[in-house]
Formats: sequence, C-alpha cells, structure tokens
Amino acid sequence: MLNIVLHEPEMPANTGNIGRTCVAAGARLHLIEPLGFKINEKQLKRAGLDYWDKLDVTVYDDYNDFLAKNPGAKIYMATTKAHKTYTEVSYEDDCYIMFGKESAGIPEEILVDNEDNCIRIPMIGDIRSLNLSNSVAIVLYEALRQHGFSDMNCEGHLHRLHWK
Repeated sequence: MLNIVLHEPEMPANTGNIGRTCVAAGARLHLIEPLGFKINEKQLKRAGLDYWDKLDVTVYDDYNDFLAKNPGAKIYMATTKAHKTYTEVSYEDDCYIMFGKESAGIPEEILVDNEDNCIRIPMIGDIRSLNLSNSVAIVLYEALRQHGFSDMNCEGHLHRLHWK
C-alpha cells in the first residue's frame, strides 16, 4: 500500500481532497503537525465528501515523530528543487511520498539530507508550484500506474445506457 505524507499542510480543502484521493487509490494518509486547521474542521470534511471515515489517516507531532514511528521507510520527497522528475523513480509497494505545506514546501533542512529521493513535477517557465492536491494526484497515480493499477477498478460502466 502506498503512503502519502503531508508535512504541515495549511489548507483544509486541499487535505480533504487529498484524503478523498487516498481513499480512491487505496493509499494511507500521514499528516505531520502543526496543521493549519483542526482535523474535524467542516472544510476538511466537505472536501473529502463522505469518504473521510473510510480514510486510513495517522497524525504525527512533528517530522521526528513521523520518522520514529516509520523506521526504515523509503520516502520520496516532492519538491520543485529536485533534479529528478517523478517519473524517473520506481515506487516500491510500501513507499512514502511526502509533500510540503502549500506556502513553502518541504523544509530545505529535510531536503538536503535526502537529495537522491527528491522528485519534481516538470512545469513551464516561472510557475512556482502546482496546487498541492493536484500534485499529490499526479505523483500517486504514476506510482499506481507503475504497479499496474493492481486491485483497482479499471473498467467504466454507463449508469443508464450501454457502450456500443
């Protein structure tokens, strides 16, 4: 099972959207405090719709607490500062993909010790970054694609009509 880690997320709507994406993808969500919102906030639940109760979510006091409770975890760190793109790595079954807070990303003090595991989403020009929930979806679904979308529903069905 893949793991999404949000380091100090600030916006409840983004975290709610990411939670919903994690449920759809069968991924766990890990939240590293401080959070910019309360976990029971209405905006968070609204963005996650009725999926929040299905989410496997763990909250940590800080980055060191996260590391202590997940010893030996393979962690990929999404940052605009990385040399490699998110498609240049092979995501292990139980790896962790970390994203930083909306206003600043993952602190450079963490990145500098993890250069080989840093990944980026390519962008044109001077664009600073993508929306956090969009970034999570892009990288998470690349990892799922690499695993052949195993255990996922890959067939679409119309509700009232049938495909020809």
